[in-house]
Amino acid sequence: MFAEMMKTPTARAAMGLGPPANPDPLNVAPAMQAAAQQLAMDPAKLIQANLQLWQQHMLLWQQMSASLAGTAMGQGATQPVAEPDKGDRRFKHPDWNENPLFDYMKQSYLITSRWLVETMSTVAGLDPQTAKKVDFYTRQFADAFSPSNFVWTNPEVLRATFETQGQNLRDGLSNYQRDLERGNGKLRITMSDPDAFELGTNLATTPGKVVFQNDLIQLIQYEPLTEQVHRTPILMVPAWINKYYILDLTAKKSLVRWAVSQGYTVFVVSWVNPDETRAHKEFENYLTEGIIAALDAVEAATGEHEVHGLGYCIGGTLIGVALGYLAGIGDQRLKTATMFTAQVDFSEPGDLAVFIDEKQLDSLDQMMGEKGYLESEAMFTTFNMLRANDLIWSFFVGNYLLGKEPQPFDLLHWNADATRMPRKMHLFYLRQMYLWNNLVKPNAVTLAGVPIDLTKVTVPVYLQATREDHIAPFRSVFKARHNFAGPVRFVLAGSGHIAGVINPPDANKYQYWLNAEEPWEIDPWLRGALEHPGSWWPDWQAWLAPQSGPMVPARKPGDAKLPVLEDAPGSFVKNRSS
Repeated sequence: MFAEMMKTPTARAAMGLGPPANPDPLNVAPAMQAAAQQLAMDPAKLIQANLQLWQQHMLLWQQMSASLAGTAMGQGATQPVAEPDKGDRRFKHPDWNENPLFDYMKQSYLITSRWLVETMSTVAGLDPQTAKKVDFYTRQFADAFSPSNFVWTNPEVLRATFETQGQNLRDGLSNYQRDLERGNGKLRITMSDPDAFELGTNLATTPGKVVFQNDLIQLIQYEPLTEQVHRTPILMVPAWINKYYILDLTAKKSLVRWAVSQGYTVFVVSWVNPDETRAHKEFENYLTEGIIAALDAVEAATGEHEVHGLGYCIGGTLIGVALGYLAGIGDQRLKTATMFTAQVDFSEPGDLAVFIDEKQLDSLDQMMGEKGYLESEAMFTTFNMLRANDLIWSFFVGNYLLGKEPQPFDLLHWNADATRMPRKMHLFYLRQMYLWNNLVKPNAVTLAGVPIDLTKVTVPVYLQATREDHIAPFRSVFKARHNFAGPVRFVLAGSGHIAGVINPPDANKYQYWLNAEEPWEIDPWLRGALEHPGSWWPDWQAWLAPQSGPMVPARKPGDAKLPVLEDAPGSFVKNRSS
């Protein structure tokens, strides 16, 4: 069903996808066909499933009849048969509860969509990858056909249409045309006011200088905010899918500024946005021209051989790779490693695994073949599909049905500022990590002539995960405890992949969990974990400071062997994909 929907231009446009050369690049149809065949071979399951659906709808009919009768007699409403999940914002408008017609429509949809997902996700006889696909795309299908996504079945849209005499739909059409133009014929939904933020003005404003540059990175050294600093500097390595300034968002949300204020000399890698001239770059280049070159530059800038490494998302995975590489050559430059929402064991990577099998990677390879790199909107769309209701359909309704203009939102502005990825590098990463999980197999991956063996890594590791992460699930992140030989401190933070990391102490938001006994498996760890309110950043600082050496006079960019090239945030970060 979802495969057929994905072939229609309208549905693909809503997902931000253009007409594919391969009519089924996600390889959805075979999975759905396999599930249909298995269902056909089990008529008893089909009969039982349909009976359960009929019973639920009969209960709904009885509940609505009783509710209407009670209202007529002056009595209160009855208990609903189906209610939205906590956090489901599709049905927040009062009419979904107060208007009997829309209440019935909402509950009928919830009953049917949950029945559909439950039925398809429990089909027997499917291999694990096919079962994951069936479950994921059934949920996508169910989300797409929510009554909240259509003009005549969304009470908020209907009210706006009547009150404005259809101006909301005219404005929505204008917004739709604007987003088609932004995407050069593909629908690229605007999620944040594109004119509200400017790098160096209200984003990435921590004072610093670019002190090193090569073909892949600019290295930014930040101005000190204290007279003395810890001897050991910090090298921060963000993911290369988006821009580095997630670590230096607004002044109040900047991990960089906070770390500098705690008395650290901070360096950040700003990855290039690759084009045809860098299409030949491989994963090995991201290690050698990225982390290793940055470590050389940090030593030249500070005179310090030992450095604290910090990596976020794929940047954290690359920090893990660098640990294995450095251990393989007997290099002790990374004194500690901090890994935010980063995986090294990809045996349970969550919903992203749905997009990764040999056939899909072959399609991806063909897609990247002409230009030699993956366009930024491909990964942008993939990540949005993981939270389709929040990151696709809510904006579809707001922008195009209600005709609203997007509001300024720094996180969503950054999220849309995605980068391209070289073909060879990206395929290596997907195959070696996600498909084959070779990073945790000693010597299965060789980079720059060095076999990677994480069991040789003995440096202390601070491993941070978030409870609601849809990109790097915390259970998957936790598995790194089994791979490194040194001490690992695992911290679980509230919220998700971005907000759970970028959570400054002054915000007084969310919480984090620690387990002093550090059990070897995640379930015992969770049972014994203690909850702490607020940000986990002070816990990280308390862990890092004792390993950072004595205090020394603050270092300024350009004081040592590396000259200042330009002001932060630098030029690499300003190269947008669209």
